[in-house]
Amino acid sequence: MGSIFELIAALLAAFGLVSLGWLAIGALLLPAVCPARMVVEAKGSGDGLEQSVKAILWLRRTGLWWGDVVIEDCGLDREGVALARALADQNGVEFSADDFDRI
Repeated sequence: MGSIFELIAALLAAFGLVSLGWLAIGALLLPAVCPARMVVEAKGSGDGLEQSVKAILWLRRTGLWWGDVVIEDCGLDREGVALARALADQNGVEFSADDFDRI
């Protein structure tokens, strides 16, 4: 019975060491902060806009992606503009219709 526990303990220890090695190598291979800009094109009433922005912010919050989120106005109506502005105010997202100096 003791050999079974020793075997299980050895397997768990090996798994733990492999996991720590995997994390260490992953941290070394992960690029340094390399910010990028993710642009979400919004049209009409902004169908799916909130879900897209929240998904991108989830990536940023978990550390899988660094950068800015921009909502690009590609023909939003009044309802869509209101939604985009609300998302920009709540989440620190840029809204392109509010930036008058953009190219």
